Amino acid sequence: MVSSKEQNSIYDIKISSVVPGFTSRMRAPQELTAMDLAMKLHYVQFVYYFSTPAFDGLTMFQIKGIMINWLDHAYIPCGRLRREDSGRPFIKCNDSGLRIIEARCHQCLDDWLKSKDDARHKFLVPNHVIGPDLTYSPLVMIQITKFRCGAISIGMSWSHVLGDAISAMNFIKLWTQVIVGNYPTKPLIMIQQNAQTCIIQSPNQGPDPLSIKQVGPVGDFWSTSNNSKMETFSLFIPMSKLIQLQEKISQEKVDPKIPLFESICVVIWKCLGKTRHGSGLKVVTVCKNDLKNRPKGIITNKNQTICVVKTNVSIAECNMMHLGSLMMNQAVDERKKIEEAMESEDKLPDFIIYGANLTFVDLSDASFYDMEVTGQKPVYVSCVIDNIGDNGVVLVLQPPKGCSDGRIVNITLLENEVVELKKILKEDWCIA
Repeated sequence: MVSSKEQNSIYDIKISSVVPGFTSRMRAPQELTAMDLAMKLHYVQFVYYFSTPAFDGLTMFQIKGIMINWLDHAYIPCGRLRREDSGRPFIKCNDSGLRIIEARCHQCLDDWLKSKDDARHKFLVPNHVIGPDLTYSPLVMIQITKFRCGAISIGMSWSHVLGDAISAMNFIKLWTQVIVGNYPTKPLIMIQQNAQTCIIQSPNQGPDPLSIKQVGPVGDFWSTSNNSKMETFSLFIPMSKLIQLQEKISQEKVDPKIPLFESICVVIWKCLGKTRHGSGLKVVTVCKNDLKNRPKGIITNKNQTICVVKTNVSIAECNMMHLGSLMMNQAVDERKKIEEAMESEDKLPDFIIYGANLTFVDLSDASFYDMEVTGQKPVYVSCVIDNIGDNGVVLVLQPPKGCSDGRIVNITLLENEVVELKKILKEDWCIA
C-alpha cells in the first residue's frame, strides 16, 4: 500500500489544455478499427523521470509553447470521440487538445526514487478515464511535476483506443524531438478501418476468443466494472539470474533454449499457479510487438500480436520445460478472431484483453530510455497498463541506462495475491 508521504508530497496542482497551433475544422474524422475498439477500456500510463539539467532554462510557458508545435504534427490524439448514427465511435479531429496538469513535489527526485513502493508513480500521472461525456473527454492527459531539486517527471495517460504502448512511446518521443527542432516530415496517422474487411458474423458464430472477456455494457463511460483492488510491484532481474533461469527451465542440454522473455513468463506463470493453489491459469495471453517491421509515423493497435497459450494440465503438475515449449510453439494469435467478435453484433460489444487471462506483455525491446531532452535521457521510466481484469498483467521492460543488463518485470495483480507471489518468487527462484 502506498504511504501518505508520497500522496501528500504533491501540491500546487493546476489544470489547463494545450491545443495544436494550426487548428483546422476541415480535418477528416478518424475512423477506428475493430482492434482499436477492442482495446478501448485500457489505458497506458508512463512516468518519465528526468534529473535536474534536463529542463533547465525552460519555463512552463516555453514548455507549453513547444507542445503547441508538437501537436501540429500529432493532432489525432487532440480530437474527441463522437458516435456515428449506428453508435460506432470515431474521433472528431477538432483540435480540442491535451489536458495538462502542472504540479510540484516536496521531495527531491533521489529520495522519491529510493522508495520501494511502486504505487508512488500513480501520483505523477493523471487518473484518466474517458467519459461519461465523450464530447469533452481528452484522449491523452499529461502531468508535469517539478521536484524540490529542480528535476521533472513527465507522466502521460494514453487511451489505448489510439494505439498500443509503442504508439504511446513514439507519440511522447515526438515531443522531445520537436524540443530540439527536429520536426517530422509528416504528421502521425492512424490506420483507417477498411470497410471491405469488416467481418459481420451471424449471432451463432461460436464462443468468443480465449483472450477476451466481455464486460458491461459500459456505454459512454469507458471503464471496467471491476472494483477489485489491484497492486503493482516491480522486480529487477539481472542478466546473470536470467541466464540461470533460462538454463534451469531449458534443462541445460536442450537447444535451442527457451528465450529470456518466455523464461520470465514461465517462472511467473508457475509461481502464480502455486499462489492460486493450481486453480485456473490454464490459459494465458501473450502480447508482443514486431518493432523491426513496424511502420514509422503510425499510431496503431494492429502491430501488437495477441496470442493465447493454453494447457490441459494443472499448472501445479506442469514442468517448466513443458510450459516453455507451449510458449514457443503453441501460441495462437487471436487478432483476427477478436476483430470478428467486435464486428459480430449490431452494437459493438465491450471487451477487456489485459487481465482477462493472466497477460504477459513483451516490451523488452522498446527503447523508452532513448527519449532525450536537451541532451539528458530519463533516469527511470515507469510503465503500467490501467483498467485491467482480475487475472493481472506482467510487463517485461528494459532496465534504466547505466544499470547492469537484465529486465524490469512490472507485475499488477489482485492486492491479496502480491505478498504470497513475492514470497514464492524469493523462496523458489531467489528473485526479490
